[in-house]
Parts: sequence; C-alpha cells; structure tokens
Amino acid sequence: MITVGLTGSIGMGKSTVAAMFADEGVPVFDADAAVHRLQGASGALIPAIEAAFPGTTGPLGVDRAALGAAVFGDDSAMKRLEAIVHPAVGAERAAFLAENHAAPIIVFDVPLLFETGGDRGVDKIVVVSAAADVQRERVLARAGQSPERLAAILARQYPDAEKRARADFVIATDVPLLETRAAVRAVIACLLAGTGE
Repeated sequence: MITVGLTGSIGMGKSTVAAMFADEGVPVFDADAAVHRLQGASGALIPAIEAAFPGTTGPLGVDRAALGAAVFGDDSAMKRLEAIVHPAVGAERAAFLAENHAAPIIVFDVPLLFETGGDRGVDKIVVVSAAADVQRERVLARAGQSPERLAAILARQYPDAEKRARADFVIATDVPLLETRAAVRAVIACLLAGTGE
C-alpha cells in the first residue's frame, strides 16, 4: 500500500481533487470531515471542547463561530483545541487505515499536513495549487470570509511555494477541470507503476 498525503492551502481546490481521487476508486480519508463528525451533534469531542471553551457547543454540536472566536488569534487556545482534536482524528485515521488495508493506494486529505508533521507519516505527497489571485477570489467568495481572515489563515499555513517544493506531485486547479482530472489519473498511474501493478 502507498499512503498519499493530499494537501494545499485554503482555496486551492483540495476538496475537488480529493473527490477526483475518490471517483477513481482510491479510498480518501478526509480529516476535516472527521473533525466535523467528532464536533457535530452528539460528537465524541463535545464534552471536552465545552469544558475547555465554555459556551462554544450546543444541541447541534460545536458552534463553529463561537469556537472560532474563542481560539482565533490565540496560539495557546489553539494549542488546547488541537490537543483535544488531533488524537481523536488520529484514532479515526487508524480505523480508516485498517478498513482499507487491501487498497493499493490510500489518500489522507489533510489541510495542515506539513504544519502538523503529517508529511512524515505518508509515502508520497500531492500538493494542490492555484495562482494566488485565483485562490484569493475563491476564498473571498465564501460566506464569512474577509481579506483579514484570509491573511490570518495564510499566516498559519506554510506558503504555497514551500508546499510545492516539498511535494512529490503538484496538481494545478487553475486550469480546466478536465486537465485537473487528467493530472489526478496520471498521479494514480505513476503510483501504481511504482508498486509493480
């Protein structure tokens, strides 16, 4: 089995590329989706998050706006939250790995792969990238985003150029979707050729 870390900065199109890998039959572990499950209604992390950040949860799970306000721009609060979330996501990842042990390739979709040291736990790294102006336009089109918020998020992420330099493969998303899909298929073919399949 080849484990692939799929990453890219905010607004680069990583979710689109992850879906393309899944469309090709490659099992994809979505770290963000795992977090949403763990923090959703009756999620396993709700009691710990409420204890650490009172008033940030409710019947529907974590109130993302309230939790964001509690940790945004506060490194120590962010570290406390990560200490709650990361071990639980790690357990979900281990279960996913066990469930898909026979797959020749599996993808771990992790937004902060480099920032959390996750790159050391995978065989290959795929970075999703787009031009900075395209990235900015995509992010600012999302509800609740602002230039200031984008700048703060980017400050917590490795620069795109550094991610690309550390990647085994770079997939562009500021091109027609068919080109991006062809790039995904080419990565899969290259990985399978490397396993002798």
